[in-house]
Amino acid sequence: MGGVSGIIYSSVPVLIFVPVNGVWGLAAAIWAALGASVAILAWRLYRKDPIQPAISAFFGVGVCAFIAYRTGDAKGYFLFGIYSSLAYGAVFLVSILARWPLVGVIWGFLNGHGNDWRTRKSALRAYDLATLAWAVVFGARYLVQSNLYDTDQTGWLAFARIAMGWPLAAVALVVSIWAARRADHLTKPATDTATESHDATK
Repeated sequence: MGGVSGIIYSSVPVLIFVPVNGVWGLAAAIWAALGASVAILAWRLYRKDPIQPAISAFFGVGVCAFIAYRTGDAKGYFLFGIYSSLAYGAVFLVSILARWPLVGVIWGFLNGHGNDWRTRKSALRAYDLATLAWAVVFGARYLVQSNLYDTDQTGWLAFARIAMGWPLAAVALVVSIWAARRADHLTKPATDTATESHDATK
């Protein structure tokens, strides 16, 4: 996801947007944020770094800037992120209730193991916990930032956007890694046994 540099690059447009809006107004802030995203993209091209994160960030900033322009208010810049958090939190929570925790589904797809983990209750519970961690992160982002939005605290909204971004995601990621390792450990014996039985049949 870009490592430390990715964390810095994703925060730069927000850090520029708020003070520029306070001094020169909304239009200047929008152009400044977009300009920062373009500069970051150009810098990564110059360094021959992967540009996909920068391109995604540019489009994200573009959507946020467009909403701010349409609403005519600087706080509109954060509206997309607020409702995205609500949507993501709902999806993660529903996946737990449906007994298909999303962290397990994603990890099973990425490592090619499919849904073998669903046959083990302990593995399922581990993925439930990891998925719940993400649901809590997104839910907390929505509750805090929507309250700041409603009370017109744009400066604190920018602070919350950064403070509740990567730090909270890092915590949820640690829980996800723990769950994936535990689930892989629990399902591996079953896989190995099936392989040995198949070889014996041959």
